Amino acid sequence: MRTTDFAEYLSVYLTMYLPGEAGLSENTIMSYRDTFKLMLMYANEQCGLCAEKITLSDFNADFIAKFLSWLETARECSTSTRNIRLSALRAFAKYASLRKPEYIYEYQKVLDLRFKKKSVPMLAHLSADMVKAILDQTQINDSYGRRDRLLLSLMYDSGARVQEICNLRIEDIRFQKPYTVKLTGKGRKTRTVPIMASTIQLLNSYFAEQHMDVSRNGDSPLFFNHQRQKLSRAGVAYILKKYCDAARLLYPELPKEISPHVLRHSKAMHLLQAGVNLIYIRDFLGHEHVETTEVYAKADTEMRRKSIEKAQIRIDAELPAWTEDKSLMEMLTRVCFQKDN
Repeated sequence: MRTTDFAEYLSVYLTMYLPGEAGLSENTIMSYRDTFKLMLMYANEQCGLCAEKITLSDFNADFIAKFLSWLETARECSTSTRNIRLSALRAFAKYASLRKPEYIYEYQKVLDLRFKKKSVPMLAHLSADMVKAILDQTQINDSYGRRDRLLLSLMYDSGARVQEICNLRIEDIRFQKPYTVKLTGKGRKTRTVPIMASTIQLLNSYFAEQHMDVSRNGDSPLFFNHQRQKLSRAGVAYILKKYCDAARLLYPELPKEISPHVLRHSKAMHLLQAGVNLIYIRDFLGHEHVETTEVYAKADTEMRRKSIEKAQIRIDAELPAWTEDKSLMEMLTRVCFQKDN
């Protein structure tokens, strides 16, 4: 069977362009791939169009709009997931239009498809006491406990994404002042962020215990499992959950669901509440645009507003009604009568 232009372009896009020229991470590429798997499923089940016969001309704005609607209704995907899928489809439309100019008009319509606005929930984050409560559950008399304490401390201290923690190598740590860690983030972009002296102390102990030597094995993973392979995202999430569950017995206020990303949110909120400039927080977190970072400022403002409202409710509830105080009303009547005369 002859390969269609869509199959040819999509294959090159996923296997060569995204990991090569675009330099996207493995996780992002997997997300893009999942988007097209869903789209091909939709085409086959809802449109009677098998994957082998889809062409670039079929990949149009009307088809994509209906696919997005199907995601929300039939598959009950959230607005956020719908927007992620649209982002992947728009990226491919841009890629294809530059290589197939005859489709540029139709693909411009694809690029014009809008992301849906979603209600912004309260940003999940922990107080400094909550973070400490979780760290205190690690067992420092056990080698894995010491590793886990370092892992969680470094993840919070650096504000790193979970994949950035997984990707850390021995050579990414700077032990000379100023103490820093080099993180490799989205699109394989690197950034260097400062870390605290207390975290460096944990790192020094960990390096000595694991016999780590930058000159000999600097490219080896910093955190690894029983097979000496770097920890996975699921592995890090499991470690965090274990200590969160233990901390919750002593600290019932802890949220029921705490993902590794919550530690990143927590660090950002604590920096903001300490008066750190948003531009610095943007660079610290590796955000491309400060608008992304502004969500923390908005969340902090919303928290303060709700706190004020709660305080106002309590104040109102505790104040007696003036009209019920007869002596007070008589005094006010006399004062007003004297002014009138």
